[in-house]
Amino acid sequence: MNRENDSLLSQLAEVAADEISGCARDPVVVSVAAEEDRDDWQRWLASRADATIFHDWAWRAVLAEAFGHSPHYLVAWRGNRVVGVLPLVEVKTLLFGHSLVSLPFCPYAGPLADDRAVHDALDAHAEALGRERKVQFIEYRSLGPSHRDWPRQDLYVTFRKPIVADPESNLAAIPRKQRAMVRKGIRNGLTSDTGDLDAFFALFTDNVHRHGTPAHSRRFFERVLDAFGDRAEVLVVRDPNREPLSAVLSLYHRDEVLPMHAGDSPRARELAANDFKYWELMRRAAGRGCCVFDYGRSKRDTGPFHFKKNWGFEPTPLVYEYRLLTRDTVPQNNPLNPKYRLMIAAWRRLPRWLVNSVGPYLVRGLG
Repeated sequence: MNRENDSLLSQLAEVAADEISGCARDPVVVSVAAEEDRDDWQRWLASRADATIFHDWAWRAVLAEAFGHSPHYLVAWRGNRVVGVLPLVEVKTLLFGHSLVSLPFCPYAGPLADDRAVHDALDAHAEALGRERKVQFIEYRSLGPSHRDWPRQDLYVTFRKPIVADPESNLAAIPRKQRAMVRKGIRNGLTSDTGDLDAFFALFTDNVHRHGTPAHSRRFFERVLDAFGDRAEVLVVRDPNREPLSAVLSLYHRDEVLPMHAGDSPRARELAANDFKYWELMRRAAGRGCCVFDYGRSKRDTGPFHFKKNWGFEPTPLVYEYRLLTRDTVPQNNPLNPKYRLMIAAWRRLPRWLVNSVGPYLVRGLG
């Protein structure tokens, strides 16, 4: 009986090896994904430990409907198997140029592939598409290292840290000064609740106006909440009179929570509402079973960068790579670029009704 089992297992192993070998010999074919490829795309992502929420198919419609950008989602096949994906969106604006980005308004969503041959095939197809669309450059945003010898931008980092189910252990892991701010918020009688998009949007637009940058439209946030369902949530912190002080829109992916967009009022700092907000998010996320707190993208040596470091998070560089097609330098479409200083200063002085009306048209080329 054992010999029969051994023989059967040997035959099965040979068949499996032949199938694997045959798959490996199949050429890699890359195409622009259509709506009918959605389920294959999502199933392949579910099998990948390195897939992020920003690779999710849902962003394809969100970015198209909220900003009018054209999606070009590339999918690589060997036979009838998906072996790689590259979500790309075409961004075309008068102010900030013409590009293919993976992905705008997402901190990381670069190519994923089963092996180097698939990566190369995705790169080649992306470049051919970029030349066909006459873009100036292609931009990949990734969490991990790359095999490419492309120009890079060493500006952005992310902050990720484990959290545990016990709230007191999470609080104890926060450095003393920020822990004291959390406790100050508790003493000030701050509370939190979820689901109030109106309060979030008012705080968000107020915050970005004070910083001199254009705000997203409300439609963008509505589309994110609709597209991700219970994987997206708005949390609002209020004072004892129920006045909104600070808010954050977060995404949930597997065992991670990712605060993505936030805003606050001028009173938030004196009442420690921002520290309290992120503590409440951490506490609630741990209660949902999350094990990782991703504090989101920040530019090096900025206020948000230092705020997150003060919470005990260490920065992890994000890999932003560029295939330059019709330009010679890496683009610097961000508020730290000195050429935007006068524009930022002027934007801060404009009335709120105007910046809220014009902002969504300008912000299309940023992100």
